[in-house]
Amino acid sequence: MSAPTSAPVPRSEPPTVRRTRVVVVGGGQAGLSTSWFLVRDGVDHVVLEAGTAGHEWADTRWDAFTLVTPNWHCRLPGYAYAGPDPDGFMTRDQVVEWLAGYAPTFGPPLREHTRVTSLTESGDGGFVVEAVGPDGPETWHAEAVVVCTGGYHLPIVPPWAPALSPAITQLHSADYRSPDQLPDGEVLVVGSGQSGAQIAEDLHLAGRRVHLALGDAPRVARFHRGRDCMTWLAEMGLYDTGVAQYPGGATAREKTNHYVTGRDGGRDIDLRQFAREGMALYGLLEGVAPGGTELAFRPTMRAALDAADDVYRSICRDIDRWIDAHGVDAPPAPAYEPVWEPEADPTSLDLTAAGVTSIVWAIGYRPDYRWVRAGVFDGSGRPTHTRGVTSVPGLYFLGLPWLHTWGSGRFLGIAADAEHVTGHLTGRTGPALTESAAALARRVSPGPIPAALTASSVALVG
Repeated sequence: MSAPTSAPVPRSEPPTVRRTRVVVVGGGQAGLSTSWFLVRDGVDHVVLEAGTAGHEWADTRWDAFTLVTPNWHCRLPGYAYAGPDPDGFMTRDQVVEWLAGYAPTFGPPLREHTRVTSLTESGDGGFVVEAVGPDGPETWHAEAVVVCTGGYHLPIVPPWAPALSPAITQLHSADYRSPDQLPDGEVLVVGSGQSGAQIAEDLHLAGRRVHLALGDAPRVARFHRGRDCMTWLAEMGLYDTGVAQYPGGATAREKTNHYVTGRDGGRDIDLRQFAREGMALYGLLEGVAPGGTELAFRPTMRAALDAADDVYRSICRDIDRWIDAHGVDAPPAPAYEPVWEPEADPTSLDLTAAGVTSIVWAIGYRPDYRWVRAGVFDGSGRPTHTRGVTSVPGLYFLGLPWLHTWGSGRFLGIAADAEHVTGHLTGRTGPALTESAAALARRVSPGPIPAALTASSVALVG
């Protein structure tokens, strides 16, 4: 779901006025999941989607994109992955096809190409939602609103990016599609989170010379002790643990996700291996010198690699302890040993001399809720809430990373969060419909994979 705009919309005629009990803003997986429960409970509502349902899966993922979580994680209320490879990883196009099959299963009251421009509290305790649809301006009066536009709205680029030489092509990860999209020459990828690491991999496997500026993202093994690490962690209860129960509490929401890939059946992303194969690694990018071609980096590359490996090993040890404590029969796996050590931490890069012709910014997004006029935001513009329930009666958020658990912003956690929010909205109580992630992992995943596919033996394709 694209973030609604806060820009004023010129009107040549009065808006159409409509009333409903609930307005759901956003027709992605979060909005559709919310609608599923409201349809089930017979609640009058409408889903307003700026584009088409689930369009961002096709619009903002690159051609070789795959999920980094196993297919069995893909489940929405009343709808789950039912293909032949629950422990595999769907491609972008497969995800688009799977998600397109959801709405027809329950018939949500979905209005596509209807962009919300403002949300305000009304004097009677409800809300006024202004939108522009195919037939012009609309005004919706509702008792409650569920905002399901996600938390990734404004692509981040450094404020000094315009000072770079105009000869350098710049694009954000949201606009990256394939290596062929970029001009000939070497490529600098800035950011080593999930998108940055996978885009660097995509370019590297295509034979492009890649320079990668590392942030502080951790990494995780794809497989360990005969199973996917995400499956182990689900069985261990990590996807069911609320954010308040994590060390530091809500600060967990600020952590960067671990980098790993589902490409070619899934494997580790080992940046040290990429470096052995010719990828150039750097620390945090600090800025550009006058002239627009000389970049400066902090000497943090070695520390970033070590810290990512420490997290990798720590997760494996946690899994080992859980296996031992529960008497699980699992094949052994040798500990990871670094395959490359840097001789020095480079602190500069001359783009022209290196032949770098393009930069891919993969340093994240900022939220943009300027269209929501309600006092529920912190100093950084993020909504304050408890599992999606705000301090303003009738206003809810859904589909945010770490809304409640690690899985909240993913397919695996949406159903439980949507059930909680809609239950709060309607006052419906009773046994939860949504299974825990731990129960799903035990029931859905077919069990251990051959010992030959442990993390230590899955080779990177160079």
